[in-house]
Amino acid sequence: MTAAPVTTEPPHTSSVAALTRQLGRDSGYVLLGLPLGLVGFVLAVVGTALGLGLLVTALGLPVLAGTLYTARGLADLERLRLPPVLREPRLPRPAYRRPEPGASLLRRILVPLRDPQCWLDLLHAVLRPLLALPTFAVLLVWWAVALVGTFTVAYDWAIPRGPDDQDLSELLGMGSGTAPRVILNTAIGLFFLLTLPLVARACARIQAGPARALLVGMAEMRHRISTLEDQKRAAASAEATALRRLERDIHDGPQQRLVRLAMDLGRARQQLAADPEAAGRTLDEAVTQTRETLAELRALSRGIAPPILVDRGLPSALAALAARALVPVELTVDDDLGTPGGRLDPAVENTSYFVVAEALTNVAKHSAATGCRVEVTRRAGRLEISVADDGTGGAHLAKGHGLAGIADRVRATGGTLEVASPTGGPTLVRAELPG
Repeated sequence: MTAAPVTTEPPHTSSVAALTRQLGRDSGYVLLGLPLGLVGFVLAVVGTALGLGLLVTALGLPVLAGTLYTARGLADLERLRLPPVLREPRLPRPAYRRPEPGASLLRRILVPLRDPQCWLDLLHAVLRPLLALPTFAVLLVWWAVALVGTFTVAYDWAIPRGPDDQDLSELLGMGSGTAPRVILNTAIGLFFLLTLPLVARACARIQAGPARALLVGMAEMRHRISTLEDQKRAAASAEATALRRLERDIHDGPQQRLVRLAMDLGRARQQLAADPEAAGRTLDEAVTQTRETLAELRALSRGIAPPILVDRGLPSALAALAARALVPVELTVDDDLGTPGGRLDPAVENTSYFVVAEALTNVAKHSAATGCRVEVTRRAGRLEISVADDGTGGAHLAKGHGLAGIADRVRATGGTLEVASPTGGPTLVRAELPG
């Protein structure tokens, strides 16, 4: 059975197709923006004027609230139209004020009157035609001149002309007749056709810029604040977890050994006069305890701030980490991450190291894996880390497990951590950090 041949599209063809698609999106956004803008303007102005005029009666506030609800609906429609023009996957929708539980019908109706975003939606509906009308006219004229001029040769013969008619080519001194007229009109049409994508893009951005500021700006600001607060909580949680773990490790390791060392030295002092040989054996044990304590302290210091990471960068630190791993590790790291110009922010670099270190620790302790693969790559301003093993699975981000602390570290730097570890394996730990 033979595989079907794979055809690839030439780069210039894909570029032309992308340019054509963007031209269609921009033109559709601008040309449809005027009728939508006029509808929104009429509804907003009439509704607001009617509501203000009826404020002396019981109908004024409900009419204003209905106008704001209408403006909200038009704003939601505009938010759906913005992402293709702005070349973004999606835009956040503002969190509109909701009625309180148990509120009366009147309070529910009047909720938008206390919501600042609803008034921004209304302001957008009122101001939108001021930009939609000129951009619509410019783009429509550009399209018309581009099409009419480019295809002059196809219809020029059918246009009746009188003996006193003068063509633009004749006024410019290019001569009279069909040939100069067609050449000049075609050249003008081609110029407008070639510049059409730029003009359409500019008109679309002129319309979309204020729309984004009014309809999405507050939501983006709140989302950013929420993200920063979440990062702050994650950083505090990660720091507390690291301190508790360090305290536990010191208590269970070096502290116990130092206590025994003190006891051994005290016993050797007592034995020194009565039994020098026993004192010598006790001192030998004390020396051994001292060496083991130093080894544990070095291991703990590597967990706080590995010197090789600070001095030589992430590739070298991960190479040393993989060499000490109890499971064979296949390591792939972008070399530029270790160069002076390609090194990451220190916080991101430390987090990257600890993600791999904790993942390898879990592989060694819990996975029963026979091999592990670590990949660290930088793409489009993001650092992607993946640690995969062929073990039995079962890893998760529940509190109390090592990966939970790493998840807090990753969130604190503005990244994300995902763990896919079904029962029976394999396990994939994937982190994405700003890089």
